[in-house]
Amino acid sequence: MVRELLDRHGQTYAQEAGITLRDTPQPLYQLLVLSLLLSARIRSDIAVASARALVRAGMKDARRMAEATWQQRVDALGEGGYRRYDERTSTQLGEGAELVLDRWGGDLRRLRRSEDPRGALREVPGIGPMGVSIFLREAQAVWPEYRPHLDGKALQGAEKLGLPASAEKLAGLVGQDELAPLAAGLVRAALSSKVVEEVREAARG
Repeated sequence: MVRELLDRHGQTYAQEAGITLRDTPQPLYQLLVLSLLLSARIRSDIAVASARALVRAGMKDARRMAEATWQQRVDALGEGGYRRYDERTSTQLGEGAELVLDRWGGDLRRLRRSEDPRGALREVPGIGPMGVSIFLREAQAVWPEYRPHLDGKALQGAEKLGLPASAEKLAGLVGQDELAPLAAGLVRAALSSKVVEEVREAARG
C-alpha cells in the first residue's frame, strides 16, 4: 500500500511547484510562500500554480518579493488562478517578505537555528498553525530534525488507506528520504477519495 502510494502520489508539493528543495535561502523561501498559499481554503493545484506564477514573475526570494509592487503580486496570483484571496494574500506576501529580510536577512536557515522555529514561522503574516505544518512536512526533506513530520492531515490519509495512524509506525515503513514524499501522498489521500480507491486497487492487484 505504501509503495503504491509513493509510486503514484509521492511527489512533494514543492516538487509539483517546481521547487528543487535544498537547504539554501531561495528554495526555502519559495517553500514558505507555497505553504502560505496551500494553507488557504483553496484547491491545492491552484496554490501550486500560483506559486509557480510568482516565481515566473521574478519573485524568487524575499528581496524580490518585497521589491515587487502590490499589484504585481496580485497579477501573478491571478495568473495562477488564486483570485479569491489575491488582494489579502498580496499584502501578506509583501509584509512577510519584509519580516524575513529584517529578522533573518532573507535566509530561513537562520530561523532554523532560532530557539523556537515553529513560533518564528507563525510570526510570518499568513502562516498559521496549518502553514507551519505544511512547511515542516516538506522541509523535513532537508531539515532532518523534524522527521518524522506526519501531521494530522497526513495521519487522516493513513487511516483512510488502512495504514497505521501513527507517525512513528509509518516512518518505520519507509526510508528517511521518503518521509516528505510519504507525507505528501498521505495528504492527497486525505483530500481525495479517488486517490484512496486508486491506491487500494493497485495494492490489491
